[in-house]
Amino acid sequence: MKITSRKAGFTLVEIMIVVAIIGLLAAIAIPNFVQARKLSQTNACINNLRQIDAAKQQWALENGKTTSASPTASMIQLFLGRGTTGSISNLYCPITAPGALAGYTINNVGTAPVCKSYDATQHPAVLN
Repeated sequence: MKITSRKAGFTLVEIMIVVAIIGLLAAIAIPNFVQARKLSQTNACINNLRQIDAAKQQWALENGKTTSASPTASMIQLFLGRGTTGSISNLYCPITAPGALAGYTINNVGTAPVCKSYDATQHPAVLN
């Protein structure tokens, strides 16, 4: 009678192949994740700029102002969000720290609002 004792397990080569495959998948996934994050930040910024611009236009229309009028944050707050008070606390550039309208310049009614963190290579958010 021949007794063989073989322990079940993986060989070093098999483990090295699995680690290499995981490394290859990570090398492919991480740049795509970074690019998707930049795209989502840009889209959020553009959406915020559109909301600010729409609030300025509505403020000007309801108050009979011209394109040279410059509203403040408190003036357009009523036109941002729901309810009678509106909300500017959620409108901030995703690159800057959270805070009411942090990262944005409102400008006058005839000029589109701008992102203070604008950099064409890192954060290409522009409201046209």
